[in-house]
Amino acid sequence: MSKRLINIDRQTPMLLPPDLRDWVPQRHMVHFIIEAIEHLDLNCFRINWRGSGSEQYPPSTLLALLVYCYATGRFSSRRIEEATYSDVVVRYICANRHPDHDTICTFRRKNAELFKEMFVKVLAMAAELGALKKVGSISVDGTKVHANASKHSAVSYKRAGDMIELLQSEVESLVKKAEDADSTPLDDGLSIPEEIARREERISKLEKARAVIEERFEAIHKEKQADYELKVKAREEARSAGRKPRGREPKVPADKPSDKAQYNFTDPESRIMKTGNRSGFEQSYNAQAAVDADGSYLILGQRVSDHPNDKQELVPTVKCVDDPVRKVNEVLADSGYFSEEAVQEVEANGEIVVYAAVEKLPHGRRVAELEKHRDPEPPAQDASMIEQMRWRLRTKNGKERYKLRKQTVEPVFGIIKEAMGFRQFHLRGRPKVELEWNLVSLAYNMRRMFNLVGEECLPEAGWLHNYGY
Repeated sequence: MSKRLINIDRQTPMLLPPDLRDWVPQRHMVHFIIEAIEHLDLNCFRINWRGSGSEQYPPSTLLALLVYCYATGRFSSRRIEEATYSDVVVRYICANRHPDHDTICTFRRKNAELFKEMFVKVLAMAAELGALKKVGSISVDGTKVHANASKHSAVSYKRAGDMIELLQSEVESLVKKAEDADSTPLDDGLSIPEEIARREERISKLEKARAVIEERFEAIHKEKQADYELKVKAREEARSAGRKPRGREPKVPADKPSDKAQYNFTDPESRIMKTGNRSGFEQSYNAQAAVDADGSYLILGQRVSDHPNDKQELVPTVKCVDDPVRKVNEVLADSGYFSEEAVQEVEANGEIVVYAAVEKLPHGRRVAELEKHRDPEPPAQDASMIEQMRWRLRTKNGKERYKLRKQTVEPVFGIIKEAMGFRQFHLRGRPKVELEWNLVSLAYNMRRMFNLVGEECLPEAGWLHNYGY
């Protein structure tokens, strides 16, 4: 019995032009993205309203192209351009047109502020569809994302000083060699003026690196000095009241930058950061996210920091959540965010309660914790914030609320890094990195909204007026 095989014929042209809608499944995410973007007011995007020059791509097309490609792991403008030829879904978005990488990159670069507005509008759409509560809790966390720069392109404060001294001595030697050039033969190809100019240029860059490190140190030093003085004052007041101060004596802040303070020549605004328990240190940014802890897993606020840890990130990360999107009443954070000053500032208006670990908690549960216990007695009214926070997390309600932190924000970072494949910024400089993180968060929210409400109808026209747009 002969085998029956399908005839694969790549030579015969199609008799009728293809309809790309036949090649994309009806329940595909791309339909939701296109329809959702068409429901947004895109008049804010920058285009050439004079109509001069070549025809322009509509903002809705380029925005849908960026969102879909970011959601499916394509972040480079050249890879996105390539996908307009090789990916049927991307061809469908562009209606068989092919925006070049320069058009894509220019659109992305010129609309940085307006992408932030789109981020909020998409969340307003989620609230209109009932996928997002207007009042609730958020989980905050940060993840280190590699910068588009190598740590080997960095120089330390001490190394820069040593190299400046070495290069200056070489310049002096070259000047002396130039004076003796008439009597001393030179190596073939050696040009003393060029060698001097090359070293002087390198000295200039190293001096700039040291100056930047010193400027950063001065900004941080003022904060550390103020914090040190407050701690000293608090301990003196405790001694005056007859109480023994807790903890170690505060250390006097250093009066000059650390020898290990780094400057990167490729992306000066990035920093050397610890990227994991076993991954060592890499040139990175600290990408922050505030995630809905009430079931939607949507990113409600996002920002980028150059701080290697999260001690200073609680207040700005909570503030990046707009009130029209979410009225925050609870904040969940790990021990890296806790400081008495930050918690007090967040809770100052009396509308927000913070649940932040004050120390690293062990994984799993001990046998004693499986038994039913009464809530511990609350601390005295004048107890320190660390004592109050420790009590909150020991109550039944506090334990239940804090559990939500790792169940909400950590899976979001896992999806972004594993499912979407975003592990490194492709742009350089903090403003552009913030733009890219905003686009990544926007693409993630579109993916999540499709899973939440993809089968439902989108809101009627004019719904944005309910949110002040």
